[in-house]
Amino acid sequence: MTTRRDFIKTTSIVGAGISIAPSIAFSANTSQDKIVRIGLIGVGLRGTNHLSNLLLREDIEITAICDIDRIRIDLALSLITKANHKKPKTFGANPQDYLNLLELSSVDAVIISTPWLWHTRMAKDAMRAGKYTGLEVSAANTMEECWDLVNVHEATGSHLMILENVNYRRDVMAVLNMVKQNVFGELLHFRCGYQHDLRFVKLNDGVTAYGKGVEFGEKGISESKWRTQHSLLRNGDVYPTHGVGPIATMCNINRGNRFVSMSSYATKGVGLNKYIVENGGANHPNAKLKFKQGDIITSTIETANGETIMVTHDCNSPRPYSLGFRVQGSQGLWEVDGSRIHIEGITEAHRWDEAKPWLEKYDHPLWEKFGEYAQGSGHGGMDFFVLNAFIESVKQNIAPPMDAYDAAAWSAITPLSEISIENNGAPQNFPDFTRGQWVSRAPYHWIKDTY
Repeated sequence: MTTRRDFIKTTSIVGAGISIAPSIAFSANTSQDKIVRIGLIGVGLRGTNHLSNLLLREDIEITAICDIDRIRIDLALSLITKANHKKPKTFGANPQDYLNLLELSSVDAVIISTPWLWHTRMAKDAMRAGKYTGLEVSAANTMEECWDLVNVHEATGSHLMILENVNYRRDVMAVLNMVKQNVFGELLHFRCGYQHDLRFVKLNDGVTAYGKGVEFGEKGISESKWRTQHSLLRNGDVYPTHGVGPIATMCNINRGNRFVSMSSYATKGVGLNKYIVENGGANHPNAKLKFKQGDIITSTIETANGETIMVTHDCNSPRPYSLGFRVQGSQGLWEVDGSRIHIEGITEAHRWDEAKPWLEKYDHPLWEKFGEYAQGSGHGGMDFFVLNAFIESVKQNIAPPMDAYDAAAWSAITPLSEISIENNGAPQNFPDFTRGQWVSRAPYHWIKDTY
């Protein structure tokens, strides 16, 4: 049986994942024996997932890791030793120790998987240090940070890739294939979001593990140490890119199209308080807290080309997981919930058709070729593609498929939603992070024979 390690070692995967990049010719002659030296900043749950996938490759070397939690460092080192890789240098003596990692000449590229408030400052420092930077989502929290990512990229020439893995989800890429082949006709409307009950993640005391804890901050574990504070203090869509990233690709945002304006609304916020009362009691200190974030945030974006995009954030209420995708054009539409589709003149009039046969028919060439080997990489296989796109972009030192301008535009939804909600849904204008270049920037490459 061929393992994913054997596959990556013996199979040419040049271009796998970067073929949705702006129009660039990807040569099959790229050196497969080029070694990319990686530094990992943050080896919590997400960073460890990246590490595990990197260790399956023969074209990388983990030369440095950084985390202020010694337990996570030790876990990472054990994985590296088990995989028969060289022991990397370690950093984490204090929160600023990542700067010493960035000074290493033995690091070509870094992957940043830290709490959100560190993302932009670390990415800026990495680009200034001349490192090719992979940045986990969301990339920025404020409008100033969005501009910082763009300005530092332009000033240094260092590349940044936002590591949005949902752009590589199999059904999403099949629908992207359909969009590019005009199956839905002229595009009109999209829906997307992050709808994921995370109360058990946000409220965790380290005793009940991922059970029914009601603590966060210093008493929390994993993401509850930092993520819950955003719900306590901020009222906006704090995690927009899983939904809007794939949609932005479909409608060529920053490449012939751009976000123009957005209005946002929030419901009352009762979900986290209800959860605390039910699992910790009405007298628990956290039951007296008032969480600022509305349980459901709804934003509507207008694009320069006349499409609308509805983005939903819903993480504090009891619900099944869904990113809520809908792609709608003049000829038909696809909805992820119910896995249904309707194409005028082909499916039965006024009725939904099952989407599965359509998704199989338009399965993206990358998934057709590499899907079997991607499955074990995490998140249904999409982690393989997003990481491979990053590594291959580093090897060629080319602009990544999802760059600093995308990171800024997608992340700007967060501060703009906060301002809009605070002003009763007043429309907020999106900055043009490309400074007018969206008009002429090449659209995503989509020629099958380049895969």
